[in-house]
Amino acid sequence: MSKYNKMELMVCVASRQLENGSSAAIGTGVPCAAGMLAQKLHAPDLLIFFEAGSAGPILPTMPVSVGDSRTTHKAVLTSTMLDTMETAQRGMIDYTFLGGAQIDCYGNLNSTMIGTDYNNPKVRFPGSGGANDLGSLCRKIMVVTPHDPRRFVKKVDFITTPGYLDGAGAREKAGLSPESGPYKVITDLAILDFEETSKKMRVISLHPGVTFEMVQESTSFPLLKAAQIEETAPPMDEELRILREDVDPLGYVIGR
Repeated sequence: MSKYNKMELMVCVASRQLENGSSAAIGTGVPCAAGMLAQKLHAPDLLIFFEAGSAGPILPTMPVSVGDSRTTHKAVLTSTMLDTMETAQRGMIDYTFLGGAQIDCYGNLNSTMIGTDYNNPKVRFPGSGGANDLGSLCRKIMVVTPHDPRRFVKKVDFITTPGYLDGAGAREKAGLSPESGPYKVITDLAILDFEETSKKMRVISLHPGVTFEMVQESTSFPLLKAAQIEETAPPMDEELRILREDVDPLGYVIGR
């Protein structure tokens, strides 16, 4: 087995979540790398959507933005953001990859600000972009992020993208589909999901060499444990070869 870094592990794990024939709204960086790896390895019929308006591209090389011309390479549709968001609103996009500065136990995401005063925050972030729309409308939200107690917080300072809000039934009360919501959180330590009844974050798989205690120490709220916690399979040689040679040869995402 080849050596790999934490970013390569996260990309490979994220890629494995994307089944052939599914659809995914992705952005640049890790989501794009995961989508490209899936397309090239096990999901050739993965239908990729980019926020700027392309649908169904076969990505030749890593685009640097959602409006990069490479996002339209062999696409079935080249349109605008309106078509991407309408497709999500119709419930036709299975996955979306999102991130943020903070995430809480219900999967609420903050990419807006740190602090208690919106008009005078300690730190101002770029904000939602399309994250609120995609997180509200796509069926399954996946988050790929380093595991750090400053990111995994008891309560986000601002809800940019709704997760399960304050628990079971809250998304439905807010007018969102009961079939949508946070699905998986993939970090450099573990894979987590959300327990069906409480909608709280739960550890389901530990990466090689990682213990549950290590994950909990890196989290600012109590984590649930699956009845049977698995060990994450490390990246296969073929995954790493494609990732390094075909997906990200310049190391934009995985490093050099």
